[in-house]
Amino acid sequence: MAKESIKARERKRAKLVAKYAAKRSSLKEIVRKGDTEEVEKAVVALQKLPKNACPIRQHNRCQLTGRPKGYMRQFGISRINFREMAVAGLIPGVKKASW
Repeated sequence: MAKESIKARERKRAKLVAKYAAKRSSLKEIVRKGDTEEVEKAVVALQKLPKNACPIRQHNRCQLTGRPKGYMRQFGISRINFREMAVAGLIPGVKKASW
């Protein structure tokens, strides 16, 4: 299990990303298509945004345990929890392969 502080940090990052998403996208668009003066102002404004408002800084974690590695994006959980739940029959449509 991941520490609660680590999970809380990830939740905080997700909130910041959502809060600044519109502002970031508008500034990024100005950087791509604006003229020189507008681009300079937009770059400075982007740099003044919080670091954790950048979506790249988010990390996928298991919703149950907070495990950062072995994350299965389709289910939102780690491979270990996925296997336990699949064997127990808790995930619909998934069964253990046998041949």
